[in-house]
Amino acid sequence: MKDNIVKIMKRHDILEMVYLAKDGNITKRRVKVIKANHDTFQAYCFTKQAKRTFYFDNILAAVPVIRKEREDVI
Repeated sequence: MKDNIVKIMKRHDILEMVYLAKDGNITKRRVKVIKANHDTFQAYCFTKQAKRTFYFDNILAAVPVIRKEREDVI
């Protein structure tokens, strides 16, 4: 999973993911990855409209957003 997210970051693509939060809630997020570390990555979250830190291990599913869909969101 980490390798795919790093590739998405290098291409400056937006990532859509299903994420398991610390409190156990499952959320669907659209993010733009800013930087990746060993266990975490920082991204701008379009859902929260803020920069957030995410754990790679908490990602349940992730796909890059197709550019056409991306234009509709931004």
